[in-house]
Amino acid sequence: MIEITLEVNGVSKTLQVEPRRLLADVLREEFRLSGVHIGCAHGACGCCTVHLDGTPRLSCLTFAAQCDGASIRTVESVGGPNAENTLQQAFKSEHGLQCGYCTPGFIMTLLPFVEEMVVQKRMPDDAEIREAMSGNICRCTGYNGIVAAVRKAVSTGLEAGA
Repeated sequence: MIEITLEVNGVSKTLQVEPRRLLADVLREEFRLSGVHIGCAHGACGCCTVHLDGTPRLSCLTFAAQCDGASIRTVESVGGPNAENTLQQAFKSEHGLQCGYCTPGFIMTLLPFVEEMVVQKRMPDDAEIREAMSGNICRCTGYNGIVAAVRKAVSTGLEAGA
């Protein structure tokens, strides 16, 4: 066992983990964060995406021991209990989700992309959006609603900054 300290959604916790224990499992079992979904367990679907020190990372491919001292952000930290983040609201209004299983991973993957587009003050084209989300798989939506949601979130951010 190895002692590690993780800061997850602003809460610091020290725990003992086996060296081979995955971050996804620690987040789900030790922190009780059910928004970290495990869809494929080998990095192909993106359902387990979290931010590790500000960068999207697949928690099903990351050992918890690698994250000692890191700051981790999960979908539970985004938009509060009513999912009020602009991107979350756009997913809802543009029908970017159906069953919702993949949605947390898409949100965590696309948040930095949307933020970057707003900072750059530009609307990405559909190909750029599809490239930004290419590490995530949705088996329900056909992706058009997700692309529309990203465009709406960027548009809302651009309008707010104007």
